[in-house]
Amino acid sequence: MTPTGFGPAPVPYLPAQHPGTDRGGHDAYAWIVPVVVSALLALLVPPALLFGALSPMATDACGPDHCSAGLTRSLATVEALLRYGGLVTVPAYVVSWVLPWRRSWTPVRVVLGAAALLPPVAVLGLVLTLPAG
Repeated sequence: MTPTGFGPAPVPYLPAQHPGTDRGGHDAYAWIVPVVVSALLALLVPPALLFGALSPMATDACGPDHCSAGLTRSLATVEALLRYGGLVTVPAYVVSWVLPWRRSWTPVRVVLGAAALLPPVAVLGLVLTLPAG
């Protein structure tokens, strides 16, 4: 009731809030980074594994003992990324999904998504730019 006793009481003005606008509240868009990372990993991991596994054939022309230092170094890096890159990719990918869906965790989720993509992108980059033997 109004102060005069007639009619409904005035409703205070509350501005409309977009989902996830408060700093610590629920983020309605938290799923975007993990979904994009999932799609990119599905596209990048198979060719990275295939080309990485075939990359030692780059030494066929020069023989394994007479190849350039640059080629040998690049192939060793590709091999290390194939062996140990999953130790970065898998945990970063999983944690990006299981982090709390709050706005305060968005920067961490983005960094973890980038870290999950780094090994397959690095393998493809190295394999596609192998130096001459």
